[in-house]
Amino acid sequence: MQFFKRNRKAEGWLVLAAQGRHLCAASVIRGAGKPAVARAACVEIAQSLPATLEKMAKELDAARYNCSHLLEAGEYQMVAVEAPNVPSNELKTAIRWRLKDLLDFHVDDATLDVLNIPADKNAPTRSHSMYAVAARNQVVQKRQELFEQTRINLSVIDIPEMAQRNIAALLETEGRALALLSFDAQGGLLTFTAGGELYLARRIDVSAEQLTQADEAQRATVLERIVLEVQRSLDHFERQYHFISVVKLLLAPGGESISALRNYLGSNLYLPVECIALQDVFDTSAAPWLATPQAQQQMFLTLGAALRQEERVL
Repeated sequence: MQFFKRNRKAEGWLVLAAQGRHLCAASVIRGAGKPAVARAACVEIAQSLPATLEKMAKELDAARYNCSHLLEAGEYQMVAVEAPNVPSNELKTAIRWRLKDLLDFHVDDATLDVLNIPADKNAPTRSHSMYAVAARNQVVQKRQELFEQTRINLSVIDIPEMAQRNIAALLETEGRALALLSFDAQGGLLTFTAGGELYLARRIDVSAEQLTQADEAQRATVLERIVLEVQRSLDHFERQYHFISVVKLLLAPGGESISALRNYLGSNLYLPVECIALQDVFDTSAAPWLATPQAQQQMFLTLGAALRQEERVL
């Protein structure tokens, strides 16, 4: 299975994703205005994941949709490599060779896909990079078996970086790059996008729960760690992609802890820092329960994955 398999169906995508001890699902309809949330659900995995998944699939009539699934952090690796100068039909073979010493498992045991990182248009002869996404065959196979067991037609396995890219693409300023930072049960995800393309993605080892801890000293340490990681990522982006500047940093929904983080980042960074809500991106009138901070945080990446459109063939 490819991570970014091309497929078409009028009803759009139904995304099913685990978020800690919860299973989230979403479907979005694109139109002239904001993308409208058509289906949205988030339930606790009370018994087992297969049982919860099967029940949710029946309730949401998953058979009507192309279904996709988000891998969790730690289930795949995303590595930037120099784009090989080979024909497109030889690209993945060449990438596989370059990854043989970069993965923490044998490359022959990997399912691979690639993402192009746009190069400077004013320097066409300069080599550019690509992201290689690799997951263990065993992880992909188990996920396929899970969906087959629950009689769900799984068309695509996706990753959080692309889901976040989809949301950022709707908030960008033309000709400028946008940084977007989100937190969930697995940790923080910082992305840099421009023109609807993903340029840089960094993981931050801070979970949403750590942002809300009561101990003031520990919370201060967490905030300092986030600022340091964001500053390092901004510096790296500016060095690597000097031809495009970052207009601002957006923080994904998360309640009072995200507001406190915004104030801290705003006083330590040179660029504007703003909080966003799902309503800034989506029409959520069909799912009013998405107004709560907890729901906004839990559903952020799942809704982002539901914005999926056909990817360009590399």
